[in-house]
Amino acid sequence: MDLQSILTMLGGIGLFLYGMKLMGQSLERFAGAKMEKTLEKLTSSKGKGVLLGAGVTAVIQSSSATIIMVIGFLNAGILKLMQAVPVIMGANIGTTITAQILRLGDINNDNLILQMLKPASFAPICVVIGAFVMLISKKNKTKDKAGIAVGLGILFIGMSMMESSFKPLASSPEFMELFLVLTNPVLGVIAGMCVTILLQSSSASVGVLQAMSATGAITFSMAAPIVIGQNIGKCVTVLLASIGTNKNSRRAVCIDITMSIMGAILFLTAIYVYQAMIGFSFWDEPVNRGRIADFHTLFNLVTCLVMLPCVNILITFAKKVVKDKNVSKIDEELALLDPIFVQNPSVALEQCKKVMVSMTDAVMENYKLCTACLYQYDSESAEKVRENERFLDKTESVLGEYLVKITEQHLVGEDNRLVTEFMHTVGDFERIGDHCMNLLEVAEYNMEQEIGFSKDALFELDFLTRAVGEAMDTTATAYQQEKESVCHKIGPLEDVVDDMVETLKSKRIVRLQNGACTTEGGISYIEVLTNMERISDHCVNISMHLHQRIIKESLDTHKSEVFNREADEYKAMKVYYEKQYLDPVM
Repeated sequence: MDLQSILTMLGGIGLFLYGMKLMGQSLERFAGAKMEKTLEKLTSSKGKGVLLGAGVTAVIQSSSATIIMVIGFLNAGILKLMQAVPVIMGANIGTTITAQILRLGDINNDNLILQMLKPASFAPICVVIGAFVMLISKKNKTKDKAGIAVGLGILFIGMSMMESSFKPLASSPEFMELFLVLTNPVLGVIAGMCVTILLQSSSASVGVLQAMSATGAITFSMAAPIVIGQNIGKCVTVLLASIGTNKNSRRAVCIDITMSIMGAILFLTAIYVYQAMIGFSFWDEPVNRGRIADFHTLFNLVTCLVMLPCVNILITFAKKVVKDKNVSKIDEELALLDPIFVQNPSVALEQCKKVMVSMTDAVMENYKLCTACLYQYDSESAEKVRENERFLDKTESVLGEYLVKITEQHLVGEDNRLVTEFMHTVGDFERIGDHCMNLLEVAEYNMEQEIGFSKDALFELDFLTRAVGEAMDTTATAYQQEKESVCHKIGPLEDVVDDMVETLKSKRIVRLQNGACTTEGGISYIEVLTNMERISDHCVNISMHLHQRIIKESLDTHKSEVFNREADEYKAMKVYYEKQYLDPVM
C-alpha cells in the first residue's frame, strides 16, 4: 500500500465518522416522536425486524451500511436496542445476496433504478442536493432533513474511499497466495477476518474467494473457515461507526460482534466434530462459486435462528460490557422510573412525581424562551426549546406506560387518586409544550417571512404574555409545593386571559380595517392568541386535578368546586387581575 492509498484510507475514515455524526444529529433534531412510532411499527416484532434488515441489505448490498443506519437511529434515540438486534441479524442474512448473485457470474446490472439504489450512485446526489438545501433554506426542519441526506452521503463516500484504498490488494499475487497456504482452520478464520478488514466488506472478500475458486485450488476445508472469518471481520466497519455514539449504539455493535463470534464457534465445532466422526464426502474437493455462496448464506441464517431466541441474553451481556456512563438529561430523568419500583406503588408514584416536576421546569423554560423569540428570534433559544420538547414528548410516552404498569398492582385510595391525577396532568404538561412549540414556529415563520407585529399589537401582547406567564408560574408553584390555596388563583386569572384574548382579537380586526397591520401579521397574531389561551386552559386543568386530589374529591373537571365564580374571593381576585392585565389594553 503506497502513501496515496494510506492518505485515502485515513481521509475515508474521517469522512465516514463525520457523516455518521452529522446524520445522527440531524435525525435527533428532526425525527422526534413521529419517526419513533413509525419505526416501532416496522420493528414491532423480532420477525419483522429480521425481514426489514434482510430486505434493506438486499437492496443496498451492504450489511455494514444497514447496521450503520441502525446505529444512527439508536444514537438518535429513535430505535430501541430490543428492536435493533433483529434488524442487525437480518442485515447479516441480507448481505449474502451478493454472493448468490456472484454465483451466476454476472454482477453487472443495467437497470437504472437498481444502479441508483447503490451507495456509489446515490451518495454524491445526497451530498449535492442536501448541501444546496442547507445553504438556501431558512427553515430548521428542512435543514435537518438535508443534514440527514448530507450525512448519509458523506458516510458512504467515506466508505467508498476506504474500499478504493484497499482494492489494489485484491489483484496482488501475494494476496491471492495467502489463501493457498491456509490449512489450519484457525489461520483460515484469521485470514478471512484480515481480508474483510482490508476490503471493508464481507461481500467483497467473499467475492474474491469465489473468484479464486475458479482455479480449482480452493477446497471446502479451506473455504469454510475463511468464510466464517470474513463474517467476523465485517464487524470492524460497524465498530468504527460506533465511535463517539451513545451506549445503546455501542451495545448494538457489541451484540453484532458477539453473534458473529458465537456463530463461528458453533459452526467450526459442528463442522470439525462431524468431519472427525462421519466425514464430508466433499471435504477435500474443490468448491465453486455456488457452494461458497450457499455456505455463506447457511452460516448467517443458522446463526440468526440460534441467536434470535437469545436476544434478551445478548442485550444483558452487552449492558455488562458497555456500562451506563455519561447518560443524557432525558435518560437520566427517565432512569428514575425503574420497573423494580412498580411492585411498591407508593415508591413508584413518588418517582413519577419527580419526573413530572422536571416536566414542569421544562414547560416553564420553554414558555419563557418561546415568548422571548416572538420579540427577538434567537437560534440558541430555539434549539433549547426543541431539546425540552423532545424531553416532554418522550417523558409523556414513558411515564404513561409506567403509570399503566402501576395500575396493574393493588392500589389503595390515595395511590389511586395519584395515578388518575398523573395520567391527566402529564398530558396537560405535554400539550403546554406543544403550544409553546407552536409559538416558536410562529416566531420562526415571522423571521423567515420578515413579518412584524404593529406597535399596538406588541404592547397588547406584552400584557397577555405576562398574564399567561403568571398562570404558568402559579400552576408550577401549586403543583411542585402541592398548595391548595394557590390552586384558587388560576381560575380568575384564566377568565381574565379569555377576556383579553377576545378583546385583542376585536382590536386586531379594527387595526386590519384601518390598514394599521398586514393580513400576514394578523394571521400570526391570531395564532399567538389562540395558543396563549390554550396554555392557560391547561393550567386550569392541572390546578383542578391537583385540588381535587388534595381534598379527596372525584377527579372530574366539570364537577370541581375549586373555582366558585359566585364567591367573593373569586370576584376579588378577578378584579385584581383585570386591573393588572386587562384594563391597560382596553
